[in-house]
This record gives sequence, C-alpha cells and structure tokens, in this order.
Amino acid sequence: MAFIKNVNHEEVFNLAQQVSVQKGQVVSKTLAQNSAVSVTLFAFSKGEEIGTHDSTGDAMVTVLEGTGQFTVDGKTYVCNAGEALVMPAKKPHSVYAKEDFKMLLTVVFPQERK
Repeated sequence: MAFIKNVNHEEVFNLAQQVSVQKGQVVSKTLAQNSAVSVTLFAFSKGEEIGTHDSTGDAMVTVLEGTGQFTVDGKTYVCNAGEALVMPAKKPHSVYAKEDFKMLLTVVFPQERK
C-alpha cells in the first residue's frame, strides 16, 4: 500500500514539474491525505486565489516556482521560490498569485494522544 500517491516511487523527479499552470485556474494534485497529514501540489495562474479560510492543522507552504502572496490573520507575506511559510492552525489565511506560481502545501493535523 502506498502512502504517497500520484508520483512514481523510487524514481528521482522534479516536484514542480508534477503540476502545470493552466490559465485562469488553480490546479491541485494530492500526494498524501489522511487524518494526520495532507500533502498537495498547487499551480496558480496569475491573478487566481484561494479565498480566506482556516484549518484545524498547521499549514506550511513551500514555493517551488514564481512568487505567491499569503495573508495570515490580516498580515501579508510574499514568498519566492525556495521560501516557506507556516500558517498556524485556526488562523484565517488566503493565497493570491501575484504571478504564475507553484507551491507544495503540507498540513499537519492534531492527533489525540493516547
């Protein structure tokens, strides 16, 4: 059983090339999804956005190509390729594409301790 899906295993690959920018769209590709973690690749066309929302888990974005604008709890951050930002759980946040860009989103959800 594979925990990471939609990419080849035991093969070196370029993460950014696994998703393509499509004009006027936000494209996503889920790599992993369970109760503990979500890993998703995104490609944003310039001017596209994901509106304000929040998450029960901490969300970390890593920009792979281009530049993305992130607003967390009313404060704006700009991340370029190679940079990352953590958006804390339960804080409202949004994403805006200042230009075409690609990012990897990793969300870590709280787990009950036993």
